Amino acid sequence: MAEAAEIETLSFEAALAELEQIVGKLESGQAPLEDSIRLYARGAELKAHCEKRLEAARLQVEKIVKGASGGLGVEPAEFS
Repeated sequence: MAEAAEIETLSFEAALAELEQIVGKLESGQAPLEDSIRLYARGAELKAHCEKRLEAARLQVEKIVKGASGGLGVEPAEFS
């Protein structure tokens, strides 16, 4: 689990760059089977981390609004 904890400390950009390197290695077909399995597992963890970071960013740029009918909704944050 040390690797999973280490992944949590990566920025989105660092995780994405590592994921791209892993994809390149796997697509080349040059890695031995055991290395490919290890790389695939690491890539899956990096992908999940990137998705989590993107979702957190999405939530930061949305805001909750109260509609005319009293119901709550979400709309994009305004940047001015």
